[in-house]
Amino acid sequence: MITAVVFDIGETLLDDTREWAAWADWLGVPRHTFSAVVGAVVASGRDNRESFAYFRDDFDLERERAARIAAGAGQVIEESDLYADVRPALSVLRRARVWVGIAGNQTAAVGDRLRTLDLPADAIATSADWGVGKPDPGFFDRVASMSPAGRSGLLYVGDHRDHDLVAGHRAGVRTALVRRGPWGHLWHDDPAVRATAAFVVDGLADLADAVLATRANAQAHPDVSYSPASTGTE
Repeated sequence: MITAVVFDIGETLLDDTREWAAWADWLGVPRHTFSAVVGAVVASGRDNRESFAYFRDDFDLERERAARIAAGAGQVIEESDLYADVRPALSVLRRARVWVGIAGNQTAAVGDRLRTLDLPADAIATSADWGVGKPDPGFFDRVASMSPAGRSGLLYVGDHRDHDLVAGHRAGVRTALVRRGPWGHLWHDDPAVRATAAFVVDGLADLADAVLATRANAQAHPDVSYSPASTGTE
């Protein structure tokens, strides 16, 4: 039975539109051009960070992040950057006594900013806090350790086929994909997603409903075991 849900951050809880626009502006590239290149890189199955090299051969992400901060142009995270369904869905889960966590591949500063938003979550962590990021299985070891459910009662929710769904499944964690952002839309019907996702949903309200329905079913039928292929929904 699912007793804990941990959410990825970018394009799961946060709409990254403003941050991608900020990078385009920082590079002096038209926003639509930058978005098109990022989309092409993602569609080819590569890491989105490879997009920057198309505009600057010597681009170093950490160096440029530091330069943006020094220039007063660091990443901004405010209430308006949250998807509208985040607070309601997380609140529904907590009221149902589901433990809620947040953990993704982000800087420590992003984690700090999320904490200032006072989200309805029991714990917030980032890959920078832990020193390990997805798709490394060590990231999911930390996710399982942060949650009182361990692996057996845990669901990890994200938008990325390889980093969230496939890597989480290989690490022995239930996974769910939310169809938002470029990755969620691109891969929502991918065979690897369908083979590993407990749920594929269009938003977090649907995700909360699916989790609570699965919990009710598990309580009514305690002898039925979990199977990603049989429990996937949309």
